[in-house]
Amino acid sequence: MAIVVLDAYSYTGIFVVTLLFAFLDGYSIGANDVANSFATSVGSRSLTYTQAVCIALFTEFGGAVLLGASNTGTIKDNIVKSSYFAARQDLLMTAFMCALIASSLWIMGCIRIGMHPSTTHSIVCALVGVGVAAYGWDAVNWGWNGRGVAYVVSGWVLAPALASILAGIIYGLTRWIVFGNPEHSLYRGIYAIPVYFTITGFIVSFFIVMKNGRGDWGIAVGGNNPGGAVSLTGDLTKAFAIIGAMTGVIFLFCMLFAVPFFTRRLIKEENLKWYHIFYIWFVPTQPRDEHLAFTLNQAMTPHIKLEGVEATENPVVEDSKNATEIPEEEEVAEAPKGHPAWEKFKDVALKGFYRDISKDQYDSAKHLHENVQLYDNKTEYLFSFLQVMTASFASFSHGSNDVANSIGPFAGVYSIWSTGQLASSAKAPVPTWMLAFGGIAINFGLAFYGYNIMRNLGNNLTYHSPSRGFAMELGAALTVITAAFLALPVSTSQCIVGATLGVGLVGGSHKAINWKMFGWIFLSWMLTLPVASISAGCLYWLLTHAPSFTTAPVAPK
Repeated sequence: MAIVVLDAYSYTGIFVVTLLFAFLDGYSIGANDVANSFATSVGSRSLTYTQAVCIALFTEFGGAVLLGASNTGTIKDNIVKSSYFAARQDLLMTAFMCALIASSLWIMGCIRIGMHPSTTHSIVCALVGVGVAAYGWDAVNWGWNGRGVAYVVSGWVLAPALASILAGIIYGLTRWIVFGNPEHSLYRGIYAIPVYFTITGFIVSFFIVMKNGRGDWGIAVGGNNPGGAVSLTGDLTKAFAIIGAMTGVIFLFCMLFAVPFFTRRLIKEENLKWYHIFYIWFVPTQPRDEHLAFTLNQAMTPHIKLEGVEATENPVVEDSKNATEIPEEEEVAEAPKGHPAWEKFKDVALKGFYRDISKDQYDSAKHLHENVQLYDNKTEYLFSFLQVMTASFASFSHGSNDVANSIGPFAGVYSIWSTGQLASSAKAPVPTWMLAFGGIAINFGLAFYGYNIMRNLGNNLTYHSPSRGFAMELGAALTVITAAFLALPVSTSQCIVGATLGVGLVGGSHKAINWKMFGWIFLSWMLTLPVASISAGCLYWLLTHAPSFTTAPVAPK
């Protein structure tokens, strides 16, 4: 059917409403998906909330604008057949708008009550609803091939299961190789760091190079269907030369800078700062850090009782050389509170900046930390650097691959509004300003509302430490890459939840998992299809069947 072109800049009201809810959708993605990228790092205290927001400011925005796919599927994963709307581009604009409204409000509602849905599945399910409401069941691809509804639903099981297995294997190997001999775990950890960094660097490099969409290479799946033949395409020599160079730089950095830094910081206990790692050969010998053991104890296990004394108190710290008593701090007068409006804003929007997320636990999570095995804090400290790397990678890859898709419906509305029709290809070019718009919305969402998801996926689901968090994040990243090869339907949100469960089971027992919290999260996955689709479909039906204020009804003859 030939496309009936609208006049350019028609239905500006629909465009404005879509613009607002596209921002809200990006905001919800930041509060949901990006927050889960950093939840393990913040939960294990490898990063503070403020540091996580600052890193995401560059990784998410940079990934979206610099490597973000300049082409994105405006018809999300072929769920709705755009040919049905060829004669009514105005209805297609309405469909995209309704899908964004339903999806963004569902995600925000879930975050508010502590659920953790998939933002990708939410927009897909919303499009299912508007497709059915507009042209019936035939307008939606319900099958497996073509990445239809069956393909999406299967991801609810495949994603967490695969991530759980991979993360569990990674953490199990780490326990065996590094923590297997407690007396030598620090030395083992220091010389295992280059291996871990190099493997992680290779994975990061491979994912960024092969999936960024800017080079003349990539990953292709036969027929674009799950189970199709997977192949690497393009100039692979050039691609792997870039990957090899990036990985080699990481390995040399570890051997020349990281190993000497950790040796001086943890074995010789010099009072070094984190930034000294970049020029460690030019840093003169520093005085011994008398409070290193206490500092690490505060950073790694502040919520654990050690020999009946809360670590947040001021215990006498025993180490191999000296016994140091940490003096109690003098009482400080309570700072005067500011204006009530400012205090309310701080409590609602800036909660993460003023509260310690790792200690913010529900009653159902209090027993978790009694069922896990703790390891040497110095060795755990090594993995905090790896955690920062993997969390940054997860955030960067999310920005470069998912941000454009999250604003796909908005791109479709903009295309129709500005040109009168949707681009003839199922993939429409997304302007750079739109990618930047999505990146800004995502960073706002993480900064002002990411607290809820970080709290739930942090120590409320299972106990977090740097080594555990590293295994979780790397397992989730491997799942995404494996899914790219196998064309399996996965969600980053579900991957990190599955990885958290896998590490929790390997690192403790079934009692180390807050199954009540997991059930609450899983319920949000199950409800996404009916809630998002029905709400979007009902909204579309109401808007397209409501009485018109500009056209009077025609009296029957």
